Parts: sequence; structure tokens; C-alpha cells
Amino acid sequence: MNPHAKLIFTMSLALGTSITISSNHWILAWTGLEINTLAIIPLISKSHHPRAIEAAIKYFLTQSAASALILFSSLTNAWSSGQWDITQLNHPTPCLVLTMAIAIKLGLVPFHFWFPEVLQGSSMITALLLSTLMKLPPITLLLITSQSLNPSLLTLLAISSALIGGWMGLNQTQTRKILAFSSISHLGWMIVIITYNPHLTLLTFTLYTVMTTTVFLSLNQIKVLKLSTMLISWTKTPTLNATMMLTLLSLAGLPPLTGFMPKWFIIQELTKQEMTPTATIITMLSLLGLFFYLRLAYHSTITLPPNSSNHMKLWRTNKAPNTPTAILSVLSTSLLPMSPLIATMF
Repeated sequence: MNPHAKLIFTMSLALGTSITISSNHWILAWTGLEINTLAIIPLISKSHHPRAIEAAIKYFLTQSAASALILFSSLTNAWSSGQWDITQLNHPTPCLVLTMAIAIKLGLVPFHFWFPEVLQGSSMITALLLSTLMKLPPITLLLITSQSLNPSLLTLLAISSALIGGWMGLNQTQTRKILAFSSISHLGWMIVIITYNPHLTLLTFTLYTVMTTTVFLSLNQIKVLKLSTMLISWTKTPTLNATMMLTLLSLAGLPPLTGFMPKWFIIQELTKQEMTPTATIITMLSLLGLFFYLRLAYHSTITLPPNSSNHMKLWRTNKAPNTPTAILSVLSTSLLPMSPLIATMF
């Protein structure tokens, strides 16, 4: 892709995200979402592969439907209340339609089918943008309108996302699909607490972004697209594979790594809200995701390829260490001792 075109699309992504995050009017928020959608589509289809074109079409159709629902929700709310302010969402019908629209935008269950396919048809960096930056505007709209939405519906969506995200990731062999179902599962943790403590949702999304960025950059550097390739990546970059294993375990939420912190805070907050059964269910469902995280970690560091493997063994490279990946790896694994400070900030 032409560097100037890539710069224009990247700036458009930043512009659309900034417009949606900073807007108080529904039309401005909808405009920012549309700019984001139109800017990411060329980045998805830049390889001109049939799977990439299919992913771009699927993404365009689903995001267009979600944007239309958001516009319909805002129009219905303005008709009933006379207000275009995002915070003035009071009528139950616009609240329900908006919840469905943002669930489609984020890829929550039962509107999750497009997300793994789109990530599988995209490059690693584009999949990283779809998993992190493109989630920020819809989550911001949820944060702003969280007090008006139905907590029972959001809890149902959250538990369903944690269940399906962990369950459907069990038999996947493509790393991008595994990370897509990981994103769906983590979104369940974010949504379950959003009506009770929106700041905790923001903290969870921030730490998820840091850990997921680390994993995607590591996989992109060692050129791993499926588990069979990960089996032979240890000889190429052993240090990066070891840090990626720790980051994957952090994504799984194992102590004493960073990923344990948001889950700990969410379980604590749910218990305070007298939602102990919900906390128990979503904690048990996280064990499903733990399985495929452990499988990824096992493949990246412990398993060696058999002697009869058809793959060519990779020699250790002499490339200079990637500084952003190193910094993100440290943040992804060692922030748990700073939990009291982070808790006071959020």
C-alpha cells in the first residue's frame, strides 16, 4: 500500500475515534463511527487476497447495520424526549436498540460471528487495530450511557460472551481466531461490570489493550499465523517466545501477572453489589479461556517439533530487540504490585 494512503487511513482512524470519544451529540458520535469504518476497510483488504476481500465485505455489512441501529436509536430517543444529547437516553426502546447496536459493533454474543472471520482475513497489525482501537468508540458510548441501559441484559450478554468466547476458542488452530475469541471473552468481563463501576471497565479495557498489543506484535515479529508454526518458533527467538508465554498467561488472568488485577477487581465489585452467583459463573467460564491460553503458551515454549516434521527449522536471528514490544511485555506481566495505586487512579 502507498505510504501516503496508509497515512491518510491512519489519521482518519485517529480522527474518527477522537470525534466519537469527545462528542455529546448523537450525530457527531455516529459520524465518528462511520469515519472509522470507512478508514479501516482499505487496511483490511490491502492484500487483495480473496479472504481479505471477504473479510472487508463482512466488516462493512455488519458495521453499517450497527451504525444504522445507532442512528435509529438516537432518532427514536430524540422523538420521545426532544434531546440529542448522548447522556439523555431515557426511553427503554432506544436503550434496547442501542445495546444491540453496540453489541454488534463490539462482537458480543450473539452478534459475534463476523469478528473471528474478519480477523482471520486481516493482517496481524490490522487485526490488532480491530481488537483494540476499533473497540474504543463503542465502549465509550457504553460508558457514557451505562446508567440508562438494562443491567440484566448486559449481564446476560456478558455471561454469554464469556461462555462462547472460551468454548469456541478451544478447537482453533489459527492464532488470529484464538485471539478473536479471547477478545470476545474479555469483552464479557468488561460489560458485566459497566453499569456498576464504569471506571473498572475502562481499567480492564486499558490493560487488555496493553496485553493484546504485546501478543500481536510478538506474533507479527516471529511470523506465526497458526499453532504448527509456533511449534518451531522457539529456535528463532527464544527470549521473545518466553516473554510471549508470560503475556499469554497474563491474558488468562493468572497471578502474579498483570491480567489477574482487573479480574480480581471485577470479582470484588460484583461481590459488593451482591452478585456473587454472577461472579462465580463468569469466573468458572474463564477456565475455558485458560485452556487455550495454556495451549498457546505450551506450543510457544515447551513443545519441540518432531524429527519427522516437514517444516524447515528456523535459525536464531540477530535482529535488534524491539523496544515497544519489550516495554509492553514488562507492562503486561509486572503491574500487579501496583494494584493499590492503579485502583486509586481508576
